[in-house]
Amino acid sequence: MGEITNWMDQIVKENPNVVTKVDYGKTYENRTISLLKIGSKSASAKKAIWMDCGIHAREWISPAFCQYFINQLLQTYKTDPKMEQMMKNMDFYVTPVLNVDGYIYSWTDNSTRLWRKNRTPGPEGCECLGTDLNRNFDINWGTLGISFNCCSIVYPGKSAVSEAEAQAITDFVGNRTDEILCFLTIHSYGQMLLIPYGHPNVIAPNENELMEVGLAAAEAMKKVHGKQYTVGTSPDILYSFSGSSKDWARLQGIPFAFTFELRDDGTYGFELPEDQIQPASEEAYSGALHIITHVHDKEFIKPTSTAATVAAMLWTTMMAVFVTSTVIV
Repeated sequence: MGEITNWMDQIVKENPNVVTKVDYGKTYENRTISLLKIGSKSASAKKAIWMDCGIHAREWISPAFCQYFINQLLQTYKTDPKMEQMMKNMDFYVTPVLNVDGYIYSWTDNSTRLWRKNRTPGPEGCECLGTDLNRNFDINWGTLGISFNCCSIVYPGKSAVSEAEAQAITDFVGNRTDEILCFLTIHSYGQMLLIPYGHPNVIAPNENELMEVGLAAAEAMKKVHGKQYTVGTSPDILYSFSGSSKDWARLQGIPFAFTFELRDDGTYGFELPEDQIQPASEEAYSGALHIITHVHDKEFIKPTSTAATVAAMLWTTMMAVFVTSTVIV
């Protein structure tokens, strides 16, 4: 984790005009939760994209991808007019490691490699540690896909938002719901793109658009290295569960919310070989970029279709006739 922290500081040092480091929370073990805010300076109010990695400690490909994503942003905007435009219109809030305590613990030795939760003590009388942070958000908390056995890997905590990491996101994102257009949370494994909601009886009002954008992102990812990503709600393609950050974000009114489940298909699972980090990151970047571009263009690019032009011309003509008729009368 020290290497990632030092890397973040170096990124800020090398890109002072477009990158700032923001500390926005403390873990149970008193470690700082930090993000990098990336974007061109602007006199006008900007929109934003949220991305967090490492909410589950054992999913090591996730923080690696966040670092790759940041590097790509900073390389691309200097030469790509589209990325330059997006950096002017939007800020990117990227948290490389949310579950700092759990992530550090998972690096202890082979016996801790598959640790998932954070490191908070369980309730009184429980000898086990940790809460599943992706069951701790205030959205149907404690109802589906969880266990109140505090030793379970899907223990949702003592109450909704009982954990410092979930509280940090709730506060930071919750205060910026008018600003944030898209919420991306990066996990592994399974090669999936999950859209809200995790409850089988709750449907996002823009589910059709989320599916359309997700399917196009999956197609973009497939073109990179041929890997197939499945798109859908958790109940449809994975399992039902409550209390996820993605579902919470959509409930707050953030229109686009996706969970990426990166490589692989189960061959290596959470212990993805080092030689797959680069290709996994490349394909995920392609998918994330498709979503981000769609979100940006919907917000900032006015429709210029032939149909829209014809409709505008027809309306202008009708108004001219109306005005002329009024003058004659």
